[in-house]
Amino acid sequence: MTHEEILTTLGNYVDYLIAGSSAEAPLWNIEKVRSGKPNKWNYVDGCMITACLSLYKTTGDEKFLKFSRDFVDYFVKDGGEIYTFDANEHNLDNINQGKNLFFLVDLTGEQHYRDAINTIRAQLDTQPRTKDGNFWHKAIYPWQVWLDGTYMAQPFYMEYETRYNGMKGCQDSYKQFMNIKKYMRDPKTGLYYHGYDESRQMYWADPVTGCSANFWLRAMGWFLVAMVDVLERMDEQMYYEYRAIMAMFKEAVEAMIQFQDAETGMFWQVIDKGGVPGNYLETSGSSLFAYAVLKGVRLGYLPKRFRAYGEKAFYGTCDKYLGVNDKGELQLSGICLVAGLGGATRRDGSLEYYFSEPVVENDAKGVAPLLLAYTEMIIQ
Repeated sequence: MTHEEILTTLGNYVDYLIAGSSAEAPLWNIEKVRSGKPNKWNYVDGCMITACLSLYKTTGDEKFLKFSRDFVDYFVKDGGEIYTFDANEHNLDNINQGKNLFFLVDLTGEQHYRDAINTIRAQLDTQPRTKDGNFWHKAIYPWQVWLDGTYMAQPFYMEYETRYNGMKGCQDSYKQFMNIKKYMRDPKTGLYYHGYDESRQMYWADPVTGCSANFWLRAMGWFLVAMVDVLERMDEQMYYEYRAIMAMFKEAVEAMIQFQDAETGMFWQVIDKGGVPGNYLETSGSSLFAYAVLKGVRLGYLPKRFRAYGEKAFYGTCDKYLGVNDKGELQLSGICLVAGLGGATRRDGSLEYYFSEPVVENDAKGVAPLLLAYTEMIIQ
């Protein structure tokens, strides 16, 4: 497909997805579809609604706003109640959807969105932390920090504190990023490990560093977007902190570029192991990279010359994995369904583990980042 055809196809693709989805049964949440269980408040849908709201802001098309509001209103009730949300899980993933509520408050002024923001923020007051002050990824993963969690929680945290709390927690958010740089960055490659266990007790943790063994692409992608989104929400009064995160972001992007596939512009499921048997070019992390870089250039966090790397990842992902299935339906493939650390003993952070997780089509963990990158491609 030509670049123009790709952009047209993506527009048709998102129309197909929202036409067949509702809050009760979203087409793009493959884990939920496979489980057969009723849908709950979750980060996967949060990513997709973020993409839909971005499409509304970029195109002005009311269908994206209506769909997003209908979806969110299925969960968000009066008085701050959020259907199926449980703060006592202390799961950072459940914070992610809260980002969308700020925009809906600004747009509508409706109180139930504002009350729901408070409900979500209250979880962070009791979220367990490492001794150095970072949020645990989940209560069921004690002393563990995952890169994923920066995307899930920190943009919401930074925006809440900046808007509503006199910036009291902004320094805390900044320090959590600096701890991640201190403990999870590999000085040789400049990449960041998927997870860190402060206690060094988990079977996947290096006994010296506490880090997991490999650089998982989607985790690195979440982290890049987290930095861009936090920078976007920071007050300029945080002069030093703003520039420190910006420098950290640019450094991480430069590290990633060294591993960008020359032919496709994509990245490998385990970033630094291109060509190793079992490894593959993966959609979600490549799309997150594209989105982070394109947005970073637009907002001035990266030099303009970096846009070429983002465009290459975007178009390369579309060329390889956006197409039509046997039924004549549009689909996006090459998406790692899920990967984590701990729990079942096979989630050990090894190459074999990351290569073994299912690869699926149309899951929002790949679709939403690609659509967000698409909004950056078409924004005026």
